Amino acid sequence: MKTENEHGSNPTRPNIIIILADDLGFSDVGCFGSEIETPNIDSLSAHDGGMRFTQMYNCARCCPSRASLLTGVYPHQAGIGHMVYDAGVGPAYQGFLKRDVETVAEMLKREYPDITKEDDGVDDGDHGGKSEKGGGYATCCVGKWHVGSEYPPGASREWIQNTMGDETHPTPTQRGFDKYYGTLGGGGSYYQPPSLVRDDEVVKEVMPKGFYYTDAINDEACDFIDSMSESDQKPFFMYVAHCAPHWPLHAPKDEIDKYRGKYMHGWDKVREDRHSKLIQQGLIPSTWKCSPRDEHSPPWENAPNKEWEDARMATYAAQVTIMDHGVGRILNALRRNGVYDNTVIFFMSDNGGCAEYLKENGEEGHWPEFYGGLTREGQQIQVGNLPNLNPGGDETFMSYDLPWSNASNTPFRLFKSFVHEGGISTPFVVHWPSAMSSTKHSARINNERSDDYGKICHSPWVMMDIVATCCDLAGVPVPDHVEGESFLPILHGNDDTTRIKPIFWEHQGNRAVRDGQWKLVYKRWDSENTCDEQNNKDDVIHGWELYNMEEDRTELHNLATQHQERVQRMEQLWFEWATRVGVKSWPLKPLPEGEKDWSNLPWMW
Repeated sequence: MKTENEHGSNPTRPNIIIILADDLGFSDVGCFGSEIETPNIDSLSAHDGGMRFTQMYNCARCCPSRASLLTGVYPHQAGIGHMVYDAGVGPAYQGFLKRDVETVAEMLKREYPDITKEDDGVDDGDHGGKSEKGGGYATCCVGKWHVGSEYPPGASREWIQNTMGDETHPTPTQRGFDKYYGTLGGGGSYYQPPSLVRDDEVVKEVMPKGFYYTDAINDEACDFIDSMSESDQKPFFMYVAHCAPHWPLHAPKDEIDKYRGKYMHGWDKVREDRHSKLIQQGLIPSTWKCSPRDEHSPPWENAPNKEWEDARMATYAAQVTIMDHGVGRILNALRRNGVYDNTVIFFMSDNGGCAEYLKENGEEGHWPEFYGGLTREGQQIQVGNLPNLNPGGDETFMSYDLPWSNASNTPFRLFKSFVHEGGISTPFVVHWPSAMSSTKHSARINNERSDDYGKICHSPWVMMDIVATCCDLAGVPVPDHVEGESFLPILHGNDDTTRIKPIFWEHQGNRAVRDGQWKLVYKRWDSENTCDEQNNKDDVIHGWELYNMEEDRTELHNLATQHQERVQRMEQLWFEWATRVGVKSWPLKPLPEGEKDWSNLPWMW
């Protein structure tokens, strides 16, 4: 095993790894109150170099979040205002990353002239006045891309090979990454992932028995770390973009069996227990009451097929734990290559838990039939949540559904695609022993620290801030177009650092703005008022809800009628932002006569 000194990378420019989970809820890992076993992710938050952020936000949906995380701008500015299709309403909704918006990989791999770093007063090996180069990072992406237009689940390998890399289908290697292994599209089988690519070549062979996509992603990440120890000793940036635990519910039986029976007490008890653990861990105050069970979820006592429900949540938990095993292998790879201490690791999720039902019954609003087909053994895949089948195997294609998603997002309301807290709140952990260890500095955020866990930051940030932070870490200038703000001072112990500008959201007509302790939010399907015009002088609220996030982050006490002037001011901020970044009214195009807008009814899909 190499020591840190045996590795030649400059200690003032750490290696950087972003690990992104897919559809993981706020309370789905152990260090954020979960019963799911995630010891390796939990270790990232430990007192010897870890920190948890309780108010880190994402952008409510897979591809908009990934676009923002990769570019440091809002999704609409990056070209993915909705999903990865061209909506025909302008560049904000073109469905792939804009060419004139740099990715963080492009920013970090470019070499910059010698710069002189000022002494920031933090003993992290960064000595004031030292001349050094910035940038010059080796870059790697493994996992789900999903920011380069559509790749239909049933597309042939030949079509993918001929399409990837064209003007509307940019690939990771075209957007700053030296190496890539993963899937170019969205979700799919964990046993035979669609659109699987290595660098610029489609993987054409059928995956062997025993292949599991989450393991492959983590193994490729470890291989890249090992290869860097034998290279020219550049610092590296690696983006590990998981599909887990996004549907379908696929996991090996032995991993599922570890959790079978543990969820027979039901989703209501899971929510209650997680809420208590979040309070015990100092992540939320006891004054924040847990949001009520979602109105579309039955009480557990009335739920049919309880053993099947236990199996669904057991499979979901297994998916999370398998991902955690891989995080452990990544940490071991860093240790054996002598770069563990000076590697910054960010762990987060792209959106809240997913309430999508995956119904497959031929009725209006269904779509999952696109994921049908044959297993590697030629067996027909049964798509949909079918209680007569147990989830997990490659012949099934299920989701864990709204009630369990409601538990994943404890203590918050709503789900993926909504911009209430349940849709946009992520567990967020930062780990950097060489700078954040208790032996380096003893600063504590809000004086909250336990024997097992490290510091806690409670100020609000958003995932595009990670780009500005990575630039600061790498010693490169933050491009002028980047909207994100660096939180590096927090990692260096400056507890008073807060985000300056408000944070904005829009997805499928759901809208929000967070300005300091206040959040204004609008749920489109709740009201006939589309909130697109500000011309009703008698209705100053326009369907908006207003919450004091310091007192009521679970969004139970709408204060809009008591603070109408504040509502008007924040609404004006939102509309100014929406105009600036190119937000269009929803639906983006008029629906055909008689057709229903299903976009905000995921539990009916």
